[in-house]
Amino acid sequence: MPFLPSRAHRPSTRAAALGAAIALLAGGAQAADQVKVGLLTTLSGPGSGLGIDIRDGFQLAVKQGAGKLGGLPAEVTVADDQQSPDAAKQTADRLVKRERVDFMTGIVFSNVMLAVGQPVFQSRTFYISANAGPSQYAGAQCNPYFFSASYQNDNMHEAVGKTVQDRGFKKVALLAPNYPAGKDALAGFKRYYKGEVVMEAYTPLSQLDYGAELSKIRASGADAVFVFLPGGLGVNFVKQFTGAGLGKEMKLFAPGFSADEDVIRAVGDAMVGIFNSSQWAHDMDNAANKRFVADFQKEYGRLPTLYAAQGYDAARLIDGAVRRVGGKLEDKAALRKALEAAPFESVRGPFRFNTNHYPVQDYYLREVVKDGQGRITNKTVGRVFEAHADAYAGECRMPS
Repeated sequence: MPFLPSRAHRPSTRAAALGAAIALLAGGAQAADQVKVGLLTTLSGPGSGLGIDIRDGFQLAVKQGAGKLGGLPAEVTVADDQQSPDAAKQTADRLVKRERVDFMTGIVFSNVMLAVGQPVFQSRTFYISANAGPSQYAGAQCNPYFFSASYQNDNMHEAVGKTVQDRGFKKVALLAPNYPAGKDALAGFKRYYKGEVVMEAYTPLSQLDYGAELSKIRASGADAVFVFLPGGLGVNFVKQFTGAGLGKEMKLFAPGFSADEDVIRAVGDAMVGIFNSSQWAHDMDNAANKRFVADFQKEYGRLPTLYAAQGYDAARLIDGAVRRVGGKLEDKAALRKALEAAPFESVRGPFRFNTNHYPVQDYYLREVVKDGQGRITNKTVGRVFEAHADAYAGECRMPS
């Protein structure tokens, strides 16, 4: 839902553009009368729950700010990318060229992000990622207009790899979707796991039946299984894994994507005992997170997921940066510097950007438990990495 002053009180686009041009010719940018955000995310298909949570987290932050970001009235245009790179590219083109948004955000899947990135960057529009964190943009293809308010794709999987290694599991079966984030996921896991990988498989991003893979996992002799299957993919896999009785033979590990509150709600008791990693948890003890979780539950009637937390933080980052430049959105250099400073209080605690515009942050191990209220939910077990940076930052030569 967009937040706008009434049309009668808004100057025309032509007048606003003329005013901005005059200010720039005079040697400085003027404060904008509003901030426009294109929130392009997955709102249909198996991944829709993830996009819905990002949207809801972002909109909650705007609502908390009385419809403003950085003190300016916020117009948030929400659009469905249909989990399609082609559809997303067309919609992004409309948002940056016709709608002339100041910021883009919202994309869930890395193959979609890679399709949308270059057209957005070429328009000199800042993209604030609320989820997708492809290795390409962390390394050689890093870009001054891309900021990840989430993670780099490998990171959560690295935390699980270290956990599985530290707990002494000798043989592991690996499963992920066949797209850029799936490749990053297993690369991240293997960066820290040094035991034997007895099976490694990539499945279509649309696959929901894992019968063949479960047979191979059973035959592999693995004592642990690591899967990265987000949204509806994870729901189906965990149900089928449990139904096949494999939970009695081997331990299941996952990143937070495959064991978050959305998956827990859909699967139920079978989730109890699954270890997973995240940079955030709803039980984190800091003021920003307590407010976010309480307000999210009040607004939407459910516990937030990490996707909702990332959407919320993306909005808070935009809010802080716009405020820091005094609303002068045409001053791209100042706005970039403000974003790099990460001027907001993250719900995940300590947060800063590395030189490649990806976070340096802590990562945690969570376990799905039945809590004192009878809820099946995640509980933070402990910290796996402190102030963890991604493996690709050294390849980034950030353009000025």
